[in-house]
Amino acid sequence: MTRFDPSGPLRGSLRPPSDKSISHRAALIAAMGEGETRIEGYLDAADTRSTLAAVAALGAGVEGAEGPALATGLRIHGVGLRGARPTPIDVGNAGTLLRLLPGWLAGQDGGEWTLDGDDSIRRRPVDRIVLPLREMGALISCREKRLPPVEIEGSPLRGIDYEMPIASAQVKSCLLFAGLLANGETRIVEGHPSRDHTERMLAAAGATIERRDHADANQLEVPYPPEPDSHQSVAVAVRPVDRLEPGAIVVPADISSAAFFVVAALLVGGSDVVLEGVGINPTRTGLLSILGRMGAEIEIEPLGERGGEPTGRLRVRPASLGGVEVGGAEVPLAIDELPLVALAACFAEGTTRIADAAELRRKESDRIATVSAALTALGGKVEATPDGMVIEGSGGLRGGAIDSHGDHRIAMLGAIAGLASRDGVEVVGMDAAAVSYPGFELDLASLLA
Repeated sequence: MTRFDPSGPLRGSLRPPSDKSISHRAALIAAMGEGETRIEGYLDAADTRSTLAAVAALGAGVEGAEGPALATGLRIHGVGLRGARPTPIDVGNAGTLLRLLPGWLAGQDGGEWTLDGDDSIRRRPVDRIVLPLREMGALISCREKRLPPVEIEGSPLRGIDYEMPIASAQVKSCLLFAGLLANGETRIVEGHPSRDHTERMLAAAGATIERRDHADANQLEVPYPPEPDSHQSVAVAVRPVDRLEPGAIVVPADISSAAFFVVAALLVGGSDVVLEGVGINPTRTGLLSILGRMGAEIEIEPLGERGGEPTGRLRVRPASLGGVEVGGAEVPLAIDELPLVALAACFAEGTTRIADAAELRRKESDRIATVSAALTALGGKVEATPDGMVIEGSGGLRGGAIDSHGDHRIAMLGAIAGLASRDGVEVVGMDAAAVSYPGFELDLASLLA
């Protein structure tokens, strides 16, 4: 159990750890590629190490993965699109790996793979990738029709038109990987845009990716990446290719990790925090938009693009917040940060309603149930709904104790709640933070020094 007490304002600057979503994709696309791919800024965390172990097991050469070299000198020698070696894969706790990798493996020329992981992974549904992959001709099965382990036999695939019931970057990425190996075009329609790191990275590696934001998303004319319009449906298409050549990939700082310090600086009086080199891809900045509507004034200084991803410097200071309605198109753009929206809403005036976020129930924990219970235990007024939460702002939290339930984001949420609470918070299972942010407590302490 780790305790976090009110300790005064947060001040100073830091670079949050590298982006977890982009790191996963970088390793996978490098493994699919031809020749050597150099990756700068790869995240050193439990989940992303699982992805490196997976691509190595599939036959890719991985160099520079020890010590500081991981962030500066990681090199992956790919096996090519059709060269994955048959082998069991342990995904650990990495849900992104579990949902992306089957798309690549399903289209191999024969071979068998079993993807399994820890107890948490075995509770995470995979039916939303299994069903469309089967439409493409994949030979894939799972336990109880929806749970890992996932068994895959490589087979010929065909391109399909697929309209996703719920916008999901993981499902979309899985189908894009499969589409690289399929016969004909694969076209995926989302009701609202989700994060687009896979499209950007595949396009840079030589894949033909097209996208159009349009109400009916019928035609695909715009080479990737355009500026997304979060109010329109989105169609993304990929055509089969013979080879990918990523060459070099740069991973920016993770806005999902930066988000904890953003909310801490908003809630703790006297704070002034600068976050350097943060990825500000418009499909990932939903939290900043939501907080802005709540009354936050977050300064964003663009720093140009690194590896096709826009980056910036964020400066955050306290603000008086008000309740808002959160739902629809903005949910996929802030899905991992919605627990922090709920935390901020406890300190706001008025009511905040989060809807259209049933995807939160499919994360490392059921984050609707877990966040609602945790914030209520700390003195908040939070009601869980089937697809979100209703939070009655009470001006703050009393404090108390919460259990992370092995979920890294709940552990870090508890830490931030402790700093902003009246009496402090004890977090059971704080070690879960290492899944995405091994140095979280040290970085937090540096801002409190």
